Amino acid sequence: MKTHFYQKAKKLNQSKSDQEILRIYRKEQDSELIGVVFTRYTDLVYGLCLKYLKDRAESQDAVMNIFEKLIEKLKTEEVQHFKSWLYMVSKNHCLMILRKNNPETRNDFMEISIAAHPIDESEDMESDLNALEDCISTLKKDQEACVRLFYLRKMSYQQVCEETKFDLKSVKSFIQNGKRNLKICLEGKNVKG
Repeated sequence: MKTHFYQKAKKLNQSKSDQEILRIYRKEQDSELIGVVFTRYTDLVYGLCLKYLKDRAESQDAVMNIFEKLIEKLKTEEVQHFKSWLYMVSKNHCLMILRKNNPETRNDFMEISIAAHPIDESEDMESDLNALEDCISTLKKDQEACVRLFYLRKMSYQQVCEETKFDLKSVKSFIQNGKRNLKICLEGKNVKG
């Protein structure tokens, strides 16, 4: 079953846009299709959850809950810009968790949240996230893997070594060079750090 999913995911990832896959999903209702689209943005969703929730385990749970929400929401909703829409769904999910965990600070938090993220900034944030994802995908494979694990998944150097099977010196080098290359790429796209 898993092999079938990975073959389907690989084929669709190479040949179909987000919108095409979502259109097929609305017709076929095959949740594997949502998995294919969602895996393209899992690292970004996890990074966003980690930013808001500040806890790895809670962020991982949030990512899974967001995925489950998508299966239902996307049966009926037509989404034109999936990445932007997913960003807002993920952000709202995290804000709901924070409000649920801290009901006494609910109003204060909402005021801060609205002030910190005006509507105009969400487009800038989306543009920056797109640029970041584009730049990460241009890194050499070893750099990309280490950067994603270290920065987006918040793994330690040792955990990255265990995950990638690289030695510590190589991991540090890949991360340092990847970070430098990301900075150069992002500056080229006029993204300020």
